[in-house]
Amino acid sequence: MTINENVDGATPLDPDELAGLKFKHITSRGQLNELEQANIVQGLMWLKKNRQDNLLTLDFVMDLHKALFGEVWGWAGTFRLTEKNIGIDPLQISVSLKNLLDDLSAWIEFETYPPVEAVLRFHHQLAKIHPFPNGNGRFSRIYADVISEKMFAIQPTDWGGRNLDKVSETRTQYIQALRAADGGDLSLLFELYRN
Repeated sequence: MTINENVDGATPLDPDELAGLKFKHITSRGQLNELEQANIVQGLMWLKKNRQDNLLTLDFVMDLHKALFGEVWGWAGTFRLTEKNIGIDPLQISVSLKNLLDDLSAWIEFETYPPVEAVLRFHHQLAKIHPFPNGNGRFSRIYADVISEKMFAIQPTDWGGRNLDKVSETRTQYIQALRAADGGDLSLLFELYRN
């Protein structure tokens, strides 16, 4: 097994991105997931301790990713520069992300969607942009949870079981829900949100 083992929904890393790994003894996706999970716990503590005045900025996006993954990856908090098996052209990331943040701001101001739908649409589009070399799914779910609590005052979901890093039926359902949302069908995301 290697860090780039073929796991459905996992983004392969190129050699330059792998060089950013701060722990050179890591050789498998499982070890990497455990290390990243420990960093995510620290990132969530950072999120609770630091007052965030403007959650809908590119600076916050990069700061949050760095807090969640910066102990593991040297490039944490910087947008990807390479094409991936998912995500938009790297040259379009900052513009698309800024547009998504502006869209969410408008959805909130004009009550375009019910809160849960707005959160799910935001999450899906953020995952689709895939702004970082790694950690996009976890980052997108955590950011959606932050938006749920801070912008809509609703309880965040557990995303059908929260631990979507390991190959499981729940992870498969989550990937299928994102793919269905790519086609405009949010019903599977709503089911995961409710469970």
